Amino acid sequence: MKQLTILILLFCISLHFEAQTKKVYQITRTEHPPTIDGILNESTWDNLQIATDFIQFRPDVGKNPEHSKRSEIKMTYDDKAIYIAAYLYDNPDDILRQFTQRDNFGQSDFFGIIFNPNNDAQNNTEFFVFSSGTQADAIESPNIGEDFGWNAVWDSAVKIVEDGWVVEVKIPYRCLRFTQQEDPTWGIQFHRHYRKTRAQFTWNAIDVTKDNFGLYNAELKGLQNIKPPTRLSFYPYASGLVSNYAGETETDFAAGLDLKYGITESFTLDATLIPDFSQAGFDNVELNLGPFEQRFSEQRQFFTEGVDLFNKGNLFYSRRVGNAPTYTPELEDDEEIIDYPEKVQLINAIKISGRTKKGLGIGFFNAITEKTYATIEKVKQINQNLPFENTETTRKKVVVEPLANYNIMVLDQQFNKNSSVTLINTNVTRNGSFKDSNVSGLLFDIMNKKNTYGTFGEVKMSTFNNAPDKSTGYSAMIGAGKNSGKVRYSVEYNYADEHYDINDLGILFRNNYSNYSADISYRIFEPTKRLNNYRINAWFNYRQLASPNTFTGANTGIAYRATNKKLHTFGFNVNWNIGKRHDYFEPRNGFDSFFTTKNYTEGNIWLSSNFNNFFALSANFGYGLIFEKARDNFNNWWFGFNPRFKFNDKFLLVLGFEYDDYTADRGYINGQDVDDNIIFGQRELIETEASISGSYNFNPFNALTLSFRNYLSTVTYDNHVYNLEHDGSLSVSNTHTKYTIGSDPDFNPDVNFNTWNLDLSYSWQFAPGSMLTALYRNQIFNQSNNSKDDYLESLGHLFDQEKRNTFSLRLVYFIDYNDIKNTLRTKTKS
Repeated sequence: MKQLTILILLFCISLHFEAQTKKVYQITRTEHPPTIDGILNESTWDNLQIATDFIQFRPDVGKNPEHSKRSEIKMTYDDKAIYIAAYLYDNPDDILRQFTQRDNFGQSDFFGIIFNPNNDAQNNTEFFVFSSGTQADAIESPNIGEDFGWNAVWDSAVKIVEDGWVVEVKIPYRCLRFTQQEDPTWGIQFHRHYRKTRAQFTWNAIDVTKDNFGLYNAELKGLQNIKPPTRLSFYPYASGLVSNYAGETETDFAAGLDLKYGITESFTLDATLIPDFSQAGFDNVELNLGPFEQRFSEQRQFFTEGVDLFNKGNLFYSRRVGNAPTYTPELEDDEEIIDYPEKVQLINAIKISGRTKKGLGIGFFNAITEKTYATIEKVKQINQNLPFENTETTRKKVVVEPLANYNIMVLDQQFNKNSSVTLINTNVTRNGSFKDSNVSGLLFDIMNKKNTYGTFGEVKMSTFNNAPDKSTGYSAMIGAGKNSGKVRYSVEYNYADEHYDINDLGILFRNNYSNYSADISYRIFEPTKRLNNYRINAWFNYRQLASPNTFTGANTGIAYRATNKKLHTFGFNVNWNIGKRHDYFEPRNGFDSFFTTKNYTEGNIWLSSNFNNFFALSANFGYGLIFEKARDNFNNWWFGFNPRFKFNDKFLLVLGFEYDDYTADRGYINGQDVDDNIIFGQRELIETEASISGSYNFNPFNALTLSFRNYLSTVTYDNHVYNLEHDGSLSVSNTHTKYTIGSDPDFNPDVNFNTWNLDLSYSWQFAPGSMLTALYRNQIFNQSNNSKDDYLESLGHLFDQEKRNTFSLRLVYFIDYNDIKNTLRTKTKS
């Protein structure tokens, strides 16, 4: 009996210690808020709890810092904000502090503050301050990771001192979403990164063998009688633009407003009224010979900020909103389109999003685009008997995109601090008889209580209504796996029928598939003698058509990645397409034909040296070939290198060059007009890309940046062409050459595709959240059949083209409703 009592007592003690593993910061209120200047000489910081004894989680798990590199954090609060003071001890010579723009970590030490007002381990709000004084902020959850597209307005200051560096921060309550509670417990975490050694520490220990670091937040207690403020802020803007092209000069002026309004304590309305995207970055356009469109990244801030809920299920491709028109008018023999707009004007857009205390996330997105016209010209011969030309020219406007409404609705219920179930609907409604679409999805991501195993899945349905035609398609996915420990693995099944289509508001390259996949990986968490970390993973995929149930291909591969003690990272990957691969998309005729290749294998090696150094290099080299007698002359090889020069803490220059060569490649010839056969060609395809990225940051608030890209692609076809046979093979055509397969007698499929983009900008953050940006943009484009021109010849022909030169100036000013209210209240009292 005595032994049993002792065992029970020990068990209870173990439970007690397990419950106390999370550290607690007991915050106290201040009546004298500090001045945010990086100097901790005010009585505000006296007699407060000190958060110290940080614990390393990368690369040496569980290690404590040296005493001379310790961290000491204090916190206080009032009715307006939470204040943080961090004394980060270090040798000043070991502190790296590269000046960068907001959200760009560069090569700097940083200190991070992570809040979770709901203490749910799934919705963190992160604030980072770099040793250079630059800020970064993000929202973070297990499903999306860190989203640095989210931006808040808050204050910070940094001072370098003789024994380290000091950070002082003010986080206004408008930056956080929380409900009013008498005695709340928030999640809190402090994160410190020593850039020189890449060592990372947190105040509350993290179990790196499991995902979801939010599970390891400490607790913040003591916040008494704080009320969520009226979260209302305005971002009025004005912009001016001057553009010159082909001797013609155009000017434009725009003014509008972005606003954020806290509808409730948990939900926020974001709106852009008369939006202006004239300074959005340029797209990395490439020559597209394939059956699928090129996907571009989003450059418009409204569509990158706070969109985590709307990205659930991968049903939202924001570039659809305000993209090119969807309708191409039918022409008569004597008609031609003389003006077809490149994009549709966005009238306005709104987002409503947030999450309740019980974990229910709600999101609503709406955007409206205007009615858009193309101009068609018709030339009519009046009297053909006259000895001179006698024609009549008329023009008409045709609607190519009607007034359109884009909507997304999301319900996302989180539970158990690591799981969620989501219902999402997207729809596009166009005025008149143009097509409408609707897509719905049910998603789940469920982990066990220990966060070691999980299952995930989704079911989706798409509907298109393009009167009188209507189609409905379905898609499903189910998977499960182990996501903890050194060895991790998962299996997955994906299905979509041939009618499943989300491309009105999403992006989908392929449908009609029934695919199985599996992967396994091994990684280390403790450094070895030579390596800080490494990971090796392998995969296998088996693919079929959904209808008919036909094999299309299988592949397997392996990849390795490691970082050594000198912080150089390197790796390799190998992939093998096993046996025959049947491509049903390259022939461009639905699923009636396929193109077969056999045993394609490729490998790639790469390295990325330590970016802390004055000179660093990223480079890669790859080679691919087909093990097939009929294609033994095919090969694909590529390389790229990006030298980096960090001249000082303010000036960084990155050069880039990439080369990709396909010899004896075969594919569908674009532009062909042959009734009886599908014509393929054998071609030499060479892609070259040169780039320059430079920045000179005078301080955290003033920056001069350069972005340049020149992309050249040449495609030279052999004179003889091939007929695609029913078994997927190719046979030499006896009736056609590459010049006789188009409707135009001068048809030539050879291509020289050349683009030039240069952006030079100066930005000045003259007040919190307020920015003045001046941008010069230079653009040139050329496409011809001169595929045998070398790089310099192609560049010469490019410079012979008309150039578009654009200069724009944009001013955005941040206005907070509470600041206005307090200012008026102060004036009234005086």
